[in-house]
Amino acid sequence: MKSTQSATLDFVPQKDIVYNKLLPYADKLDEESNDILSKIKGNLGRAVQLRELWPGVLFWTRKLSTYMRLYGRKFSKEDHVLFIKLLYELVTIPKLEISMMQGLARLLINLLKKRELLSREDLELPWRPLYELHDRILFSKTEHLGLNWFPNSVESVLKTLVKSCRPYFSESATQEMLDEWRPLLCPFDVTMQRAISYFELFLPTTLPPELHHKGFKLWFEEFISLWMSVQNLPSWELHLVNLFARLANDNIGYIDWDPYIPKIFTRILRSLNLPVGTSQMMVPRYITNAYDISHVVLWVSSLLGGPSKQAQAQLSGLFNSITSFFHPSNHGRWLMKLMKLLQRLPASVVRRLHRERYRKPTWLTPIPDTHKLTEEDITAFVESMMQPVLLAMFSKTGSLDAAQALQNLALMRPELVIPPVLEKTYPALETLTEPHQLTATLSCMIGVARSLVSGGQHFPEGPTHMLPLLMRALPGVDPNDFSKCMITFQFIATFVTLVPLVDCSSALHDRTDLTEVERELCSASAEFEDFVLQFMDRCFALIDSSTLEQTREETETEKMTHLESLVELGLSSTFSTILTQCSLDIFKVALEKVFNFATTNIFETRVSGRMVADMCRATAKCHPAESLKMFVPHCCNAINQIAVNEEVLNEEELDKELLWNLQLLSEVSRVDGDKILPYRSDLVQILQLTLHLKCKQGYTLACNLLHHVLRSTALIYPTEYCSVPGGFHQPISDYLPIKDWGRPGDLWNLDIRWHVPSTEEISFAFYLLDLILQPELQRLQRFAQGDQDMSRDDVLQSLTIIQHCLLGAGSLMPPLKGEPIPKLVHSMVNLDETTLYTGMDYNESRENYRDAICHVMRQLLHYILEHSEDDTKSLFSIIKIISDLLHFKGSHKHEFDSRWKSFNLVKKSMENRLHGRKQHIRALLIDRVMLQHELRKLTVEGCQYRSIHQELMRDLLRLSTSTYSQVRSKAQNVLFTALGTYNFCCRDLIPHVLEFLNPDNSSVTQQQFKGALYCLLGNHNGVCLANLHDWECIALTWPAIVRSGLSSAMSLEKPSIVRLFDDLADKIHRQYETIGIDFSVSLTTRSPFSQWTDKFEDGSKKKDLKNSESVEKYKQLIADLLDSLGNRNLPWKFEHIAIGFLSLLLRDDHQLPPPAVTFFVKSLNHDSLYVRKVAISAVAGIMKQIKRQHKKVPVNKIKEPSGIVAGDRPDNQWLQYNSSNLPRTQQDWDHCVFVEKTHWGYYCWPRKLLMYAPLEEQPKQNLTREEMTEREQIIFDHFSDPVFINQFIEFLSLEDRKGKDKFSPRRFCLFKGLFRNFSDAFLPLMRPHMERLVADSHESKQRCVAEIISGLIRGCKHWSYSKVENLWQLLCPLLHTALSNITIETYADWGTCIATACESRDPRKLHWLFEMLMESPVNGEGGSFVDACRLYVLQGGLAQQEWRVPELLHRLLQYLEPKLTQVYKNVRERIGSVLTYIFMIDVSLPYTQPTTSPRISDFIERILVQLKPLTEGDEEIQNHVVEENEVGEQDERTQAIKLLKTVLKWLIASAGRSFSTAVPEQLRLLPLLFKIAPVENDDSYDELKRDAKTCLSLMSQELLYSEQIPMVLSALQEIAGSSSWHARYTVLTYLQIMVFYNLFTFMSDRKLVTDVRSLVIRLLEDEQLEVREMAATTLSGFLQCNFLSMDAPMQAHFEALCKTRLPKKRKRELGSTVDTIPSADLVRRHAGVLGLSACILSSPYDVPTWMPQLLMDLSAHLNDTQPIEMTVKKTLSNFRRTHHDNWQQHKQQFTDDQLLVLTDLLVSPCYYA
Repeated sequence: MKSTQSATLDFVPQKDIVYNKLLPYADKLDEESNDILSKIKGNLGRAVQLRELWPGVLFWTRKLSTYMRLYGRKFSKEDHVLFIKLLYELVTIPKLEISMMQGLARLLINLLKKRELLSREDLELPWRPLYELHDRILFSKTEHLGLNWFPNSVESVLKTLVKSCRPYFSESATQEMLDEWRPLLCPFDVTMQRAISYFELFLPTTLPPELHHKGFKLWFEEFISLWMSVQNLPSWELHLVNLFARLANDNIGYIDWDPYIPKIFTRILRSLNLPVGTSQMMVPRYITNAYDISHVVLWVSSLLGGPSKQAQAQLSGLFNSITSFFHPSNHGRWLMKLMKLLQRLPASVVRRLHRERYRKPTWLTPIPDTHKLTEEDITAFVESMMQPVLLAMFSKTGSLDAAQALQNLALMRPELVIPPVLEKTYPALETLTEPHQLTATLSCMIGVARSLVSGGQHFPEGPTHMLPLLMRALPGVDPNDFSKCMITFQFIATFVTLVPLVDCSSALHDRTDLTEVERELCSASAEFEDFVLQFMDRCFALIDSSTLEQTREETETEKMTHLESLVELGLSSTFSTILTQCSLDIFKVALEKVFNFATTNIFETRVSGRMVADMCRATAKCHPAESLKMFVPHCCNAINQIAVNEEVLNEEELDKELLWNLQLLSEVSRVDGDKILPYRSDLVQILQLTLHLKCKQGYTLACNLLHHVLRSTALIYPTEYCSVPGGFHQPISDYLPIKDWGRPGDLWNLDIRWHVPSTEEISFAFYLLDLILQPELQRLQRFAQGDQDMSRDDVLQSLTIIQHCLLGAGSLMPPLKGEPIPKLVHSMVNLDETTLYTGMDYNESRENYRDAICHVMRQLLHYILEHSEDDTKSLFSIIKIISDLLHFKGSHKHEFDSRWKSFNLVKKSMENRLHGRKQHIRALLIDRVMLQHELRKLTVEGCQYRSIHQELMRDLLRLSTSTYSQVRSKAQNVLFTALGTYNFCCRDLIPHVLEFLNPDNSSVTQQQFKGALYCLLGNHNGVCLANLHDWECIALTWPAIVRSGLSSAMSLEKPSIVRLFDDLADKIHRQYETIGIDFSVSLTTRSPFSQWTDKFEDGSKKKDLKNSESVEKYKQLIADLLDSLGNRNLPWKFEHIAIGFLSLLLRDDHQLPPPAVTFFVKSLNHDSLYVRKVAISAVAGIMKQIKRQHKKVPVNKIKEPSGIVAGDRPDNQWLQYNSSNLPRTQQDWDHCVFVEKTHWGYYCWPRKLLMYAPLEEQPKQNLTREEMTEREQIIFDHFSDPVFINQFIEFLSLEDRKGKDKFSPRRFCLFKGLFRNFSDAFLPLMRPHMERLVADSHESKQRCVAEIISGLIRGCKHWSYSKVENLWQLLCPLLHTALSNITIETYADWGTCIATACESRDPRKLHWLFEMLMESPVNGEGGSFVDACRLYVLQGGLAQQEWRVPELLHRLLQYLEPKLTQVYKNVRERIGSVLTYIFMIDVSLPYTQPTTSPRISDFIERILVQLKPLTEGDEEIQNHVVEENEVGEQDERTQAIKLLKTVLKWLIASAGRSFSTAVPEQLRLLPLLFKIAPVENDDSYDELKRDAKTCLSLMSQELLYSEQIPMVLSALQEIAGSSSWHARYTVLTYLQIMVFYNLFTFMSDRKLVTDVRSLVIRLLEDEQLEVREMAATTLSGFLQCNFLSMDAPMQAHFEALCKTRLPKKRKRELGSTVDTIPSADLVRRHAGVLGLSACILSSPYDVPTWMPQLLMDLSAHLNDTQPIEMTVKKTLSNFRRTHHDNWQQHKQQFTDDQLLVLTDLLVSPCYYA
């Protein structure tokens, strides 16, 4: 194939679409593609050379993406690289308009998609421009101020773009990235998330092995140790996991993961968030930050294989431990995750196998042989997954996930996968009572169909199951159960597509070279005929039960319901698949049967008739000649006989038989065109007879016949879809069909039989048009000119005939002609349309009926609109015809889309991902080629806008604004499609639409007004005229929308109009993206494809002109909007719309014109709340626009430590707060180096650390009014006016929605900007207001002053020292007052205020604030509540400062420690939370120095001393309730209890917040907690006990390092020996959760497992009954998740315990006390029974081999004394409950004797015996 190609092409294409070579006109395509490609290269190059981004570059890049859709990457490697480099430069132009950037980025992604085509030698891309682009958009500094509007999709486009460019970053990129982002790695700061997500996105992982030292080896150790040491799932951990998964997948075999594998699997298991134990608290963070399953799967599948096999062992462990969660009886929010894991893991392993074994080698690093998956690896993997998959088949979420998993597993190991599925399928096919079981198993069988049918050497008996399955599936065609019916159709169709239905039984006698299985298949294939006939009987029964008479009441509609149409589709496609795959003998029998059924009955034509006709059509399609010979003469005779008498033709209700025969004939004629020609005279005669029937149903059927006859002669299509080229018609002796079972189509020898219209067929089509269409057009033309009368029904009939002619022969008619419309846009590049050849050479000599129809339709339309506008049916028909005139060339877009979708679905369900290389079934491949042909027909990219289109669009606009709403909406939909098709036509249409909104135009009706608004609004996926990204259009539409408020047709009483305006405004706000003003391009490379240079000056002049024009239009638009707003009569609604539009026009590259600034500042005091809100945002944005730049200078080089050392080091000591060295004088202040951002210096220093230059180099502060710019003067004047300020503050301190208001960041931004830009100019005016507000305790007043104060503190960043000092002298007393007046409503606002004020500020700048907050926060003034609030506010400030204030943290801790015994709960909780933040900095991360901030270990030491009274005493610890009036010191014990309560609050608060857990410290508190925590779940417990329980639950879920586990275990063992049984009981619940949440870390160390085991077995023999029972539950759980295994020694141990003799019961003397203490023997015997019971309950869903014997042992104890008897009964009843569902299968594990005993035990005795 390849060699013949380059004759026409002078290059080797990179990778073109192979399906193009199979089209019937394939020989013309090379020339065409060459032509288009050279045009693209020339024009694109020229546009870049001329710097014409719009429309030139945009137009031709669109053409390039269309080219790729049609031809794939059909260009040379050099061109490919040039295209990529050019687009890369364009995308990274700094000021590129955002919508253009997105379009270009999508094309670039498409060019880079197949990375195997270009190696790193061919292409290298820089990474920094992408990073700058990413940073500028996703972390925009101005977006939140409303100066930039980005679309929502931009984030995903940018991420995909980086992913596509990543393989081509240079080899030095990794080091550069690390230098760039390492300084951001401060775990307490938001920058950590940003840095890690950058690393995840940008780091290249596909470098070749010889460059690994420049790649991942630079960071792997550092990042993996960071990951290993984080314990509490911060949000950035996900990014690390994604990065590791990608690294592992790209470098299989080059990284040794073994040391990390247990930890990896432990974390994966934790991330599934499975519920364990009884009373488990979920930490909400674990749920929101769980790992992304697709990356987990990628990572796991990359770890498999290799010499050590460790990953597979852990994976089997993982599935063993979670298998029981897959059982259908379990359900929860975790289920979706598990199913996803199940579905994606096999797919990922198949992808890896494909890469190792079948993929063509590319430049990407191959996997070394030592690490490729071996056969044993695959078998082990499939075995480990089978059990969960088989359970998941019947899951509540549906069986689809399981079916996909099975499909992929069966590709690898059919012999392991298919038999168990078959075992479940056969019984399901027999059962009548469980339909869900049937649908689930059938959908799984469909998944494995291909593996089953093709057998292969591992699973040769596979195909023998096929016939039994097909025969047993037939009863599923059941009219009463819709879903069962559909899945059965799908099942039959899937299997039949794979297998030729040919009776090969004769081969048994003729051939001797058959294997055993083949002989079996040959003899079985005799049943095919039987199967086909039985299937047809079932279908006939289905049809009989769905006739209209049976399924409808009289009154209901006659259309098909949605379900019926689905069944019809399923039935017809399955039947035609069966016939396609039949041998001729079977086909003839089937044909006979269908023919008899169709002709002996008469069906109604709506439901059952359609189904029968579909079956007949299927026969005709497969073998046209044989079928037509039977059907056509029969139908023609029947019709002619009935229609002999004239009056039939004029009846309103036609004879059923006539209708049925007509319907049958119209469906049978949908076949190969040349097979129809012999019957042409009959068909023409019938058409002439029936097209003018009076009855609508009748002539519609006749029109269908006309449509189908024309269509089958005029279109290009394949005529057969057999699974083997050439069909099955050779004699069996030289061709054995069973060899072709499941055989894929061969793409290179597809041998498609095309139907290409012959001259004879085309002339027949034109003969029909001349005969039928011509007279109709003439009649309508006479009617439209008023020369002839026609009734409405006649007009409609004529239109229907015309419409069907157009639909049938549309592909023969050339497109509409007309003059191109000039001057819509100006471009210096050629903007021509490209025409694609689709196999039709139009005959110019014949009449062009498209033009003729168009001409008549326009006349008729105008006539109807003038004379009878209420004839809506005719108008509908005309709209449909106009739509087809414009777009229809033989296929419709929506049909194509649904076919494309269903093609992809079928492809997915049957593809073979393992071998790849397009090994699809032949029918699918043919379908794909046909879709390629349709795609070419439907591609209408960039059509020229001609005069005829203009006229039709004006007509559509007239219809869109006509009287009847249905006509309007149909016409609007056609109009929107047309708008998207023709270049730049919107500009031509907009003025005409806006005419209707013009207030001066008094003749507009309300309907026209509404229609015009809908035209502006557009539909949900098309063009929105009101919001085109172009200044010219917006400058017209926005003011027009606002001005339409003055129109006479506008009435706000009509809700529909109000809603329309709301939708319009809403859509514009949602879709608006900032439109570019500056179109300057600074490209470094000369354009690659171009020869022009002399035009360059021209180009840059044009560009400057365009830029200045844009600025003019921008100003004009704002002036127009302001002008409308100045109109007194404008209704308030439109005022709001206009202000909304103005707020969208703020930009960061162009300041707002002064009149608009004035308007917004004035609007701050507008009466309407909405306007004030918009104005506040806008003025904050304006402040940013007029901000003066502050100069920065680099800080002198700081001495860095060698290697990576993070945390508190000597070289970042100077950044920390030190009260002895604060800048308290002007001189110190000027010399102090302030570093505002908190993260600098924690991990390492950036290459260039910047600080602000000294004051004298900065812009001057306190300008006089004369020195200000015009915009500054406007703001200055207003804010210097006391009246304005009074009013403004008055408005700000009103409440908006009671109880819902919060601190507003927008207002904060406004004040920050005000004080930043004008320094303290307005402070004197504000001061009295602030003092007044602070004293008022109303929440809205307090909130207002909090917003002002935080704005002030952040705004004074660049003030001189003296001003700052004065400011604090004012602020400190204010804050003091505020904090003493704090209330429950306002404390959150003050917290936000201080936190916002401290964010990103050097703490040394704010020392006044911190010192003030630190003055005794808990002093009891104002009661406990005020204390708690003060702490909250202080915590807000300190938390923002993170690691830079160790001294303050120490002081605070010192201050709080004596106060830990607080009485009040709210203060305790607050102190707990503050402690969390104090110790947050004490983390154990790798490379991190011990912190100088407070440390947990020292603190716990001190606490334990005070808790001594509690740990030593043995009595129960009661919560001590304090009387309020107690005076004097309470005893130590009470103090200790109060202290403990606070400590518990701290432990609970820190569980979700800190990064690493202080396990050794917590362990020292464990014994105490175990002592307190209650056993039962009871809410009536006091706070202390509840908190202890919560605390234990959270501690047991912690992730433990392997070195911490032995410490925890020894602590637990110690507690297990304590005297309180509550403690012993709680040890067990703690152990359950801890082991499950650290499962693989435990299992990687044998000693730990034995320790846990002996602990549990020891507690089984506890003297307390509850502890024993809990130990049994724990044991059973461990067995179930395969942590412990049921081995012989354990079984023997329990059996021995069971045999302990009980002492004889003594007769008790009457009246003596009953002995309550059980004897030691009873305990031991009970322990043995509990052990056995635990083993039995540990496998609830299956029966292992040891189970029957244990059940027997257990049943021996049924009559022992209590509590043994109770245990045995419970166990048996549980066994019965869990095994009841599948008892038939489980029974087989028991011998007959055992079954007898069991039945006796399980069936309760009858009470009536």
